[in-house]
Amino acid sequence: MSEKEVDGGGGGGRGGLIRTDLSWIPSVIKKRVCTTFVEDSFSNGHLCQCGGVRESHASVTLNDYFSSAIVSHWESAKHSTEAPTDAFGEVEFAGVSKRHSYFLRLSWDTTPATAYTIMTTQWGMPKPNLVLSVAGGVGRSKVKTWVREVLRQGLVRAAQSTGAWILSGGLREGVGRFLGEAVRDHATAASSDSLTKVVTVGIAPWGLVDHREQLVNTEGSFPAEYYVPNRSQDSCYLDNNYQAFLLVDDGSVGRRGGEAGFRARLENYISHQRTGKWDSGTMDIPVLCTLVSGEPYMLERLDLSLKKCIPWLVLAGSGGLADLLSDVLENVSAASILPAAGAEGEGEVATKTDLRERVAERVMKHFPSEPDMDKLVDKVLSIYQSKELISIYHGEQEGPDDFDTVLLKALVRASKLRSVDSSPSTEELKLALTWNRVDIARTELFTGDIQWKSEDLEGYMTDALVNDKPQFVRLFTENGLNILDYLTLGRLEELYRSISDSCLTYTLLQRRLSERQSAATISTDVLNDAASQAKALTLYEVSQLLEDLLGDICEPFYRDSLGLGGITSKRKSIKKLTKILHEDRGYRRKRCPYPWASLLIWAVLQNHGEMAVYFWEMMTESVLSALSACKLLRELCKLESETETKLSMKELAHRFENLAHDMFSKCYQSSESRSFVLLKKKSAMWGGTTCLKMAMEADARHFFSHDGVQTLLSQIWWGEMDRSTEVWKLIVTLFLPPLCYTNLISFREVEEADEGNPEEAPQGKDMDWLYAETVFSFSDMKRIQAKSEESGAIRPTARGHPVRPPPSKRPFVLSRWRQFWYAPVTAFLGNVLMYFLFLLLFAYVLLVDFKPPPPKGPAPLELLLYFWVFTIVCEEIRGTFFVGSMTVRQRIRQYAQDVWHKCDLIAISLFLIGLCCRMFRDTFWFGRAALCLDYMVFTLRLIHIFAIHKQLGPKIIIVGKMMKDVFFFLFFLAVWMMAYGVANQGLIYSFDPSADRILRRVFYRPYLHIFGQIPVEEMDSGFEWSVTCTTNATEIDEGMEPCRDTHHNWLVVILLVVYLLVTNILLINLLIAMFSYTFTKVQERSDKYWKFQRFNVIAEYHSRPCLAPPFIIFSHFHLFIKRKIRKVPSEKIHQFAVELQEKATSRLMTWESIQKENFLSAEGKKQRGSEAERLKRMSAKVDGVLKQTAEIKDVDRRLRALETEMEFCSATLLWMAEALSQSGVLKASKSPPTRKVSPSSLES
Repeated sequence: MSEKEVDGGGGGGRGGLIRTDLSWIPSVIKKRVCTTFVEDSFSNGHLCQCGGVRESHASVTLNDYFSSAIVSHWESAKHSTEAPTDAFGEVEFAGVSKRHSYFLRLSWDTTPATAYTIMTTQWGMPKPNLVLSVAGGVGRSKVKTWVREVLRQGLVRAAQSTGAWILSGGLREGVGRFLGEAVRDHATAASSDSLTKVVTVGIAPWGLVDHREQLVNTEGSFPAEYYVPNRSQDSCYLDNNYQAFLLVDDGSVGRRGGEAGFRARLENYISHQRTGKWDSGTMDIPVLCTLVSGEPYMLERLDLSLKKCIPWLVLAGSGGLADLLSDVLENVSAASILPAAGAEGEGEVATKTDLRERVAERVMKHFPSEPDMDKLVDKVLSIYQSKELISIYHGEQEGPDDFDTVLLKALVRASKLRSVDSSPSTEELKLALTWNRVDIARTELFTGDIQWKSEDLEGYMTDALVNDKPQFVRLFTENGLNILDYLTLGRLEELYRSISDSCLTYTLLQRRLSERQSAATISTDVLNDAASQAKALTLYEVSQLLEDLLGDICEPFYRDSLGLGGITSKRKSIKKLTKILHEDRGYRRKRCPYPWASLLIWAVLQNHGEMAVYFWEMMTESVLSALSACKLLRELCKLESETETKLSMKELAHRFENLAHDMFSKCYQSSESRSFVLLKKKSAMWGGTTCLKMAMEADARHFFSHDGVQTLLSQIWWGEMDRSTEVWKLIVTLFLPPLCYTNLISFREVEEADEGNPEEAPQGKDMDWLYAETVFSFSDMKRIQAKSEESGAIRPTARGHPVRPPPSKRPFVLSRWRQFWYAPVTAFLGNVLMYFLFLLLFAYVLLVDFKPPPPKGPAPLELLLYFWVFTIVCEEIRGTFFVGSMTVRQRIRQYAQDVWHKCDLIAISLFLIGLCCRMFRDTFWFGRAALCLDYMVFTLRLIHIFAIHKQLGPKIIIVGKMMKDVFFFLFFLAVWMMAYGVANQGLIYSFDPSADRILRRVFYRPYLHIFGQIPVEEMDSGFEWSVTCTTNATEIDEGMEPCRDTHHNWLVVILLVVYLLVTNILLINLLIAMFSYTFTKVQERSDKYWKFQRFNVIAEYHSRPCLAPPFIIFSHFHLFIKRKIRKVPSEKIHQFAVELQEKATSRLMTWESIQKENFLSAEGKKQRGSEAERLKRMSAKVDGVLKQTAEIKDVDRRLRALETEMEFCSATLLWMAEALSQSGVLKASKSPPTRKVSPSSLES
């Protein structure tokens, strides 16, 4: 059965299985049924050698006496046949756990590819980075205490940190039971990110499972109810702590070992699969088998695995087969290297004979009652030939903490044997990267002993990026990887193509790829060459996606690199891109201009938080980069449908906003003027945007609430005037402009170096000027322009210092006039005062001077009102279409996004409708009504104007939030009011077809009841109702008032009482409670909201002319002459932005990088000083002390053993000397030496 066929059987996922999805399994997966009864000699003919009773075999085979007579040994391949499996699906462990596990009964000769595909595709199990197969520890053998600790603290912890599969027996006995409990406990204690990393798979013989009949269902079980008794003794029930079970059927019943062959083949198959997502890893999945205790029948499986180069780890001291192998490999191998006497051939034969004798001696020692000793010795000798693949672990001496290192070394040794060309360090790095064990890589491989080249680490870097391993990315970058050489545009495209298909970004990119392919004219041959849409993905789709997410605040990304710079037409861009893709694709070999920024965008689009934060730490322009990441995440959050992913995106966006806030706070503490330049500097990395503009688009309220940002906005707001100037002085000066030349208003002093002593200018100011000039007002713009024009005229002083000559100054009268009128606060106050006059004029026209249609009207004041509105419309058009450098489409989109712009549009539209209608007699009153409503809209516009006020601004925000509560309240009120109104109307009046009276009495009258207006005379028959009424249906149809029906008057009174109780007590108090909650919730953050909205008001009036409507028409004429006729460029076209030269930009970025280093250093100290980090360091120190203590004990044990050997050697030498002296063979000329005894030894 091929994998392709298995995949075609149905889709799978992580959710619950569906019966129709797995209905194909019985036709693919088989079970085994014994077809030949081979009598078991020890059962008196009642049992077959397969373990089944005679009655369970088919009658045909029971009558086959000839075959039964000649068959003496039962074999599954010969004496059993296949049949469609009847046990698969999900199992629920009744009374133990509500979690469902997957199970499948399959024949022992099922291809491992089929089982692996079912587990990963149909059952949705994640592909492993490591497979740990635990064998032994079942049956009669008992698991020792230290083995349990090794399994719990060593093996399971290593599996959890690497994302491994653990293969075991899956039954509630021996090692398998302790493994399941250890995985369960670790999953409970671990974080949510680690819950799905470790997958436990039980591979057990079908015939050994207790109560297996509960799993049988020919159509599949979804789920099967499986009862497990709650007892502490070992049993052959399935363990509920396993995620999946492969129940291998060889036709036998109650026999062990039937799954060994299938398990070995599955391990070998997995070891040839690639790690990583979509098999994108740099190596095959490592498989390591672990032997705990064990029985002699396991030797055959162990030998089979070793011949397929599967490494084994033997736990010495665990008992059984593990002790035998460790004894043979450690002692026999040491003895076999001794030289043999005699000739070479005789020595070799003697060595082999001696080796077999030594092995047989140890087999007899560990398994004295084994009947077939020679076969057992042959298996051990065969295993001995592959001793390089076997590692011995002494758990009692080494401890469970070293287990992960032992695993790594065992796999490295096996990898060296598999691939001869690769070095040990390379293989070890592959394994450490696959396991995501950066601690092992840092302590074993990147200690300085190995010189890693940049090109050697590029493949590993790609693996770490694709599989989201930020610690390894950091490690490679710190140890020689050159990011400039690594990240080419082609490699960046490959990274985007590797995005998971479950990610939102993948869907968005594929959507834009489909748009490009549908728009481009591509031949059929070219389409057939593409393996998939993902492989055809280019940076053009990435650029389109970023343009959609970031909007118009940035220039498009990667356009210049693709050769599409300057092309605004989408059709032309796609046409040129198609031509480039059909040629050599030379752009793919180019370096990425901003590698860290590109990697940050790539990580943010996938919501890889830790990776994105590391890229942010490595790049320049930290404040703007953090705000850009925040903007991307919040835009993606709007498109994300999954709740958990959306929540994580919101948290990551909030984290980046906090980073931007804290980073700018560090810069502001260092230098106020430089931090202001940082906020306004245009960034080439981020498409010409600024920090202020990006923060506004990213809805970064916390960032805007920073004192430094607010200080900059306040300075821009006041211009050249002192911020302490009182408002009444400005108002008086507005009406009496010559007062600006007096001391009524104080202005900021321009800090410039003294012309006579230029050398004595403060160094700090010179350094600030080297960075840039902070633009607060129109006067600042003029001063910077004058400095730039005279930058060439530099004269040296007597000391040799270059001095920049001071710019030419305007007359005091002109300069002071511009300083007052070009401040945004002046324009604001002028607009506010004139807007109040506009509202007074509008109200006067509506109430007093609203003349009939022409020729009697309109009046002169109404014509003035029309002209006033005309100037307002002209300013709206100018502000929308003639400020900035965006396209018309971008301007319209930006205008439509603002709520107050929509309010302006409604107000202007209503005014135009009212103006047109009031000119005609037939529609005169409709026009008057439209103008009355329009007056309300214009009046509500005052809310936006006063949003700049420090006290009113937060309250306006609270009112806006409460409006949402009002709508919810009105919904409940409308439901209850309609229910009461219809019932009340039906009970009081039996017949009333008048629609006007019905609407009033069903909706309007119950609404007035809330405020105490209750017509008791009409509703209560106990009161006299002095109204002329009738009961005649004809008169009622003609419009007369119907008489009330008094039959159900008591019910009307009860309904009125209930209605008033619900509305006046319940609903009104509910509304008050909602208002209180909203006020309390918003009040804490209202200051942030106000500071955020304040930026919009300041930006609006910063770009407005100094005159207010209707006098603004003069400013419009002036601007028209200046821009269109004289061709003078606008000095405010780039509002809140400043462009720096390359040298100044470099210096500013250096300063910001230094502040970021200080910030990260302070954060690191804070983190290291936390209690959690202190406890972690203390735990590491204690572990180190315990490890050293264990090493000291080991050294002491070895010294004692050495002393014992020395005493033995000393005694032997004494005996030899004495024997020689007594034999008389040697005649000594001197007396024998005497042994000197030290006093310390005598005392002892």
